[in-house]
Amino acid sequence: MKSKFLPGLIAALFASPALAFEPFVVKDIRVEGIQRTEAGTVFSYLPVKVGERFSEEKASQAIKALFATGFFKDVRLEVENDVIVVLVDERPAISQIDFVGIKEFEKDALKKGLKEVGLAESRIFDRAVLDRAEQELKRQYLAKGLYGVQITTTVTPLERNRVGVNFNVVEGEAAKIRQISVIGNKVFKEKELLELFTLTTPGWMTWYSKSDQYSKQKLSADIEALRSFYLNRGYLDFSIDSTQVSITPDKKDIYITLSITEGEKYTISDVKLAGTMVVPEAELQPLVKLKAGDTFSRDSVTASTKALSDRLGNEGYAFANVNAAPEVDKVKREVAFTFFVDPGRRVYVRKINFAGNARTRDEVLRREMRQMEGAWYDGAAINRSKVRLDRLGYFEDVAIETPAVPGSTDQVDANFTVKERATGNLMLGAGFSSAEKVILSASIAQQNLFGTGNAMTLQMNTGRINRTIALSFTNPYWTVDGVSIGWDVYQRNVDPTSLSVATYKSSSIGGGVRFGYPIAEDDRINFGLAVDQTKIDVFDTSPAPYISFVNNFGDTARSLVATAGWARDRRDSFLYPTSGVYQRASLEVATPVLDLRYVRGSYQHQHWFPFGGGHALMINGDVGYAHGYDGKELPFYKNFYAGGIGSVRGYQQSTLGPRYLDANNYTRSLGGNRRAVANVEYYFPMPGQGKDKSMRLSL
Repeated sequence: MKSKFLPGLIAALFASPALAFEPFVVKDIRVEGIQRTEAGTVFSYLPVKVGERFSEEKASQAIKALFATGFFKDVRLEVENDVIVVLVDERPAISQIDFVGIKEFEKDALKKGLKEVGLAESRIFDRAVLDRAEQELKRQYLAKGLYGVQITTTVTPLERNRVGVNFNVVEGEAAKIRQISVIGNKVFKEKELLELFTLTTPGWMTWYSKSDQYSKQKLSADIEALRSFYLNRGYLDFSIDSTQVSITPDKKDIYITLSITEGEKYTISDVKLAGTMVVPEAELQPLVKLKAGDTFSRDSVTASTKALSDRLGNEGYAFANVNAAPEVDKVKREVAFTFFVDPGRRVYVRKINFAGNARTRDEVLRREMRQMEGAWYDGAAINRSKVRLDRLGYFEDVAIETPAVPGSTDQVDANFTVKERATGNLMLGAGFSSAEKVILSASIAQQNLFGTGNAMTLQMNTGRINRTIALSFTNPYWTVDGVSIGWDVYQRNVDPTSLSVATYKSSSIGGGVRFGYPIAEDDRINFGLAVDQTKIDVFDTSPAPYISFVNNFGDTARSLVATAGWARDRRDSFLYPTSGVYQRASLEVATPVLDLRYVRGSYQHQHWFPFGGGHALMINGDVGYAHGYDGKELPFYKNFYAGGIGSVRGYQQSTLGPRYLDANNYTRSLGGNRRAVANVEYYFPMPGQGKDKSMRLSL
């Protein structure tokens, strides 16, 4: 007996009684037409096995299951003497994927992206997947402003039922934004509004920032910036009526037009607090940034809500909810706010858990915690703990979660997840400075020695003026209170003859021990004691005071130096500060135990004032005083100097202060025992750079 089923889907969807057959017990199953697919793979998808009864229903299920694998273009079933014969026509496999004309993207990155949409080497070729991949590739180009891109896809048959896929790309030129227009503005000038935008028309730095290339995401961000600008200035009814983005037929120029309605300016008529006051209202009221008579500001509303929530969080109400309900009077152009306070249940922290610290010991992280286990939840303490972990420098990222403890209504766990970074490094480098010219340096450092948090550094550098080799060790937690201990040994040669300072050379060797103690979260004091021996060389061209010092005290001076210092750093950023205060004071005393007797002190105060948009004003003051005592002179190599970067710009390094003419009639600086420097610098982003913070300029 021989009975043949219609091909694939026809048999599955339109089975006819005329093709019906009597169910039978399967004696055997054969698969024909496979080249790459294993027969066992086909068997695994069949709903029947040898020795089982085979029916029309199972035949339909078998064909549907094999088609669903995506491996086959056609599937048929035949029956010969109670033996099922599965005949398949395999889809080809993708042997290789090539790109021609690609410049904007890395080919490996493109292959990885296409793999996510289902197109990859060794996978089964599917025309629908190829179409999706082509559209995804085109979308990537459109996102970069390359609207004239042309993509041609070629599929080449290869031996053994394989194909090669080739993407031939003509990228074309990126479309530029030729004009951005804002229509409907009456209160603010269009130029002022366009300064809020990241997108811009071509300028002298847009080749670097790419801000003249259209991006839907950037435009959305710019629209939100425009909305915030108006809402923060009282325009509660502000709206963006339409956004039009048009491109010229040659796909080279883009025009953006925003139509807006400014509305009227609103003022605050009243501000109230309502709800459950677990914290006295007198303490909460100052946290509200809105006052009656003020101009409405959305940022002030948001800041008030956050400040109230944070204050409740500091008292253990981790899930406090504060909502600002407005009451708008459109006739008087006034709005009143009621802040409804719902503290929720007070909770405490059951456990503090750490994850991700494969090398760093738990105790190194735990000693930075300001939130204690078993204590009430304190949002400020938890955030401070996260900041302290960030400042260690051991981790690329620190994340914090405070999930509720299952089965409890008043407990949470604090889970800190860190991503460790390499803290040991071997560095070889070369640099150039206007003072020291070419500088070669090398260092071996481990900031987290054996995961203990201790630091050790061996550093060597050679420059035209300074040549140093130094070995340092620091234990930041010598005691549980955070008292640090460290030691240093060094050998330093100084040759300032290439500068406009008095000619001399010195060679120093020494070592010392230092201690540090935190007196507040942002304040630290330190003490140290070091022994130093300095050999001095003077020349015929050296000034008389230098030669006199060597004649009186010899060319080798030894000193036992005690140091003390204090520092406070409340800047918003170490690398790119725009606000905050930095202060530093230091005192150095050569004790009367050895040859030298001198006192040397300095104080620096910096204040940063933000102006928004990366603009900031920095006021800096730096004073220093040094003097010998007990009948001894101040060593001339301990003099202060001024001039150059980091001191007074516009002057060469160390050229300010007392000067003299050497034997060659060349003017050189002597330095002095007192120094006062005041700077006012204005920092601003590089024009055309947008919001990128990789560099900035100052005046």
